Amino acid sequence: MQSAVVVGTLLQNRYRVLQILGQGGFGRTYLAADQGRFNEQCVVKEFIPLAGSSRFSTKATQLFQREAETLYQIEHPQIPKFRATFEQNQRLFLVQDYIQGPTYGQLIQQRQGSPFSETEVYTFLVQLLPVLAHIHSKGIIHRDISPDNIILRQTDQKPVLIDFGVVKEVVTRLQSDGATQATTVGKAGYAPSEQLQSGRAYPSSDLYALAVTALVLLTGKEPQELFDDTTLTWRWRPFAPEVSSGLAAVLNRALSYRPSERFQTVKEMVQALRNGGSVSPAAVTAQTAPRPTRQPSMSEMRTVAVGRPAPPTAQSTRVGTTQVSRSQTRAVPPSRDSHDNPWMLGAMVAGAAVLAGFGGWATVNYLMEPSQPRQEAVIQPLPAPEEGEDEPQPDPTPPPLEPEQNEPTDYVSNLELLPGEERTVEGTLGRGDTVSYQIAGEQGETLRATLAGEGVLLSVLGEGDRPLQGARRVEDWQGTLPTSGSYTVRLQAARGEDQRNYALNLGLTAAPEDDTENSSPDPVDPGTPPPAEPPVQEQVSSQRVSFSAGENSAQVANSVTPGNVRRYIVNARQGQIATIRLTQASGPVTFDVIGPDGEPIPEAEKVLYWNSYLPLGGDYAVDVRSSAPADFAINIQVTGQ
Repeated sequence: MQSAVVVGTLLQNRYRVLQILGQGGFGRTYLAADQGRFNEQCVVKEFIPLAGSSRFSTKATQLFQREAETLYQIEHPQIPKFRATFEQNQRLFLVQDYIQGPTYGQLIQQRQGSPFSETEVYTFLVQLLPVLAHIHSKGIIHRDISPDNIILRQTDQKPVLIDFGVVKEVVTRLQSDGATQATTVGKAGYAPSEQLQSGRAYPSSDLYALAVTALVLLTGKEPQELFDDTTLTWRWRPFAPEVSSGLAAVLNRALSYRPSERFQTVKEMVQALRNGGSVSPAAVTAQTAPRPTRQPSMSEMRTVAVGRPAPPTAQSTRVGTTQVSRSQTRAVPPSRDSHDNPWMLGAMVAGAAVLAGFGGWATVNYLMEPSQPRQEAVIQPLPAPEEGEDEPQPDPTPPPLEPEQNEPTDYVSNLELLPGEERTVEGTLGRGDTVSYQIAGEQGETLRATLAGEGVLLSVLGEGDRPLQGARRVEDWQGTLPTSGSYTVRLQAARGEDQRNYALNLGLTAAPEDDTENSSPDPVDPGTPPPAEPPVQEQVSSQRVSFSAGENSAQVANSVTPGNVRRYIVNARQGQIATIRLTQASGPVTFDVIGPDGEPIPEAEKVLYWNSYLPLGGDYAVDVRSSAPADFAINIQVTGQ
C-alpha cells in the first residue's frame, strides 16, 4: 500500500495537507487548506486500490471521476459540497467541504453509555430524512449510513450526511483491469442483507440503515447486541422500554428483513412519523401486550351470518390539480354494541337452551380469539310480532351467505386536451380494472401518451375501438392522428396484481398549418436550393426488455420503417455497465439511448454500438430508427452489481 501523503504537501498546486483525519480500508482522509479559496479548510479524500494493486486503471479512473461528477450535482445544505476530483502520482483524490463538529459515533462514546432520548432521536430523524429524499430523487443511494458517517454540525446543531458509499463501490468494483466483481459496500450491522450479500441497494436500504442508527442512539448498544441472527429479528425494546409504541412501530417497519415490507420511500416514513407511528398492522410487531377482551354473557349473544364482508375499495384519479374519487361501498355490519331483540332471545332459550348456550359460547370464543383473524358479526334481529300472531321461530338451518366479490370496474373519463397543452392524470388500477380517457383530436395533430409506474400498459384506440399503429399495450406512444374524432387512451394492468399506481402524461401538438390555398407562390430563384422536406412525425412503439433468470443480456429482433421508432426499455441500477450493439441490420439502422432523466445521452446518438457505465438508476430507452424499411436484431446487456 502506498504511504500517506506527508503533512505540508501541496496537492494540485492548490490543496496544502494540514493533518490526517482518518484512514480506512478504502483510503485516507486529510484536512487541507484550499489556497484557491483564501486557505479555506476542506477535506481531501485519497482512494486506495485494493487487491494489492499499486494503481487504478484508466477505465477505473474515468468511472470514478464520472461518479464524482454525479455527486457534484447534489446541492443540499446538509451534505458537504463535492468540489473537485483529480489524479496525482497515480492516486485518486476527491475534495469536499469540511464540516466542523463530532460524528454521532463520537457523541455515543462521549455519553459513555447514556443513550439519546426519544425526543432527540425523533428530531434527528425528522432533520435527516429530507436529506435522503433529496439524494433519492436524483437516483443516488448513500449505501453507508451509520453514526460514524453523520456529523452534528457545530454551527447549527443539524445532522450532516457524509462519506457516500457509492464512490467506494466504484473503487471496489473496478480495479486494475476494470473487471466487474461483486461489491459489499456498507457497514456490517447497519447495511441490510440484500446490500451485503448481493451488492444491491434501494431507497429502503438507506431507510433500514437509518433505523439501525436510531436504535444505536436510543439504546447505546451496537447493532450486533440488538439483532438476533437465529431468528433474523431485532430485540431492542428491553434496552429502550420507554420509547413510545408509535416510534417503535415506525422503526420496526423500516427494519423489516424483506425490502418489500419496509417503507419504500422517505415520504412514507415521514408520514408515519407525523401520524404517531400509524403504519400497516402487519408492520407492527408484538412489542406491547394485547388488550384484554371481556367475554360476553349469554344475554349478549348474537346470531352470526356465515360470510365475509368485503372491505370498501376506492380509486382516485387526479386530472391536473383536480382529484376525482370513486369508491365501491360495501354493506357495513351493525355495531356490536346494539341490543338484542327480546323475542329472539326468548325463542332461542325456549327452543334449544342448552345447545344454544354451548354453541353461542363456542362461537363468541372463536370470534374473540386474539390469535385468529376475527370477522365482524352481522346481527339479524327478528321483527317484533304483531298482536295475535305467533312468535317467530328461528330457522334452524339458515343458508350460508356467499362471500361478496370485488368485481372489476370500467372507468371512463372525458379529458379536454387542447393543442399545445399537457395533462398528467394519476390514479390506481385494481385487479381487472380498466380506465379509459377519451380525448377529442383533429386530423394531423400529434398525440403523445407516456406512463409512469410499473405494471400498467396503455393502448390508444381510434374509430371502432381499434388500436392505432404500434399503440397496443405499450408504455408510451407518440403518433399523428389519422382522422378527426374521439380517441381513447385505455389503461390496463400488465399482470394480475391487486393494485397498481400510475401517472399518465398526455400531450397534444397542433397539425402543421397549410397556407398554400391562400397565398400565391413566390418567384423562385433558379439558384435557390429546394426547400427542405417537413420533418416526419414519428410513431413510437415501446417494449420492455427483461432478462431470464441467471442471465444479464437479451436479444430482440424486429423490423422498422421511416417515421416509426422501435423503443426498448431496460431497467438498470446506478453503477452498472450497459453494452448495446446491433447484431444484424438489413438497412441503415441506428439507435439512440435516452437516460432515466429523459435526456438523450450524447455519445449514444445514431450509433451501432454503445458501452458505458450508468451514472443513474432507472429506465433507459433504446430507440431504433432507420431511413428505409429494414429488419434488425439488437443485443442489450447489463452487467455489474
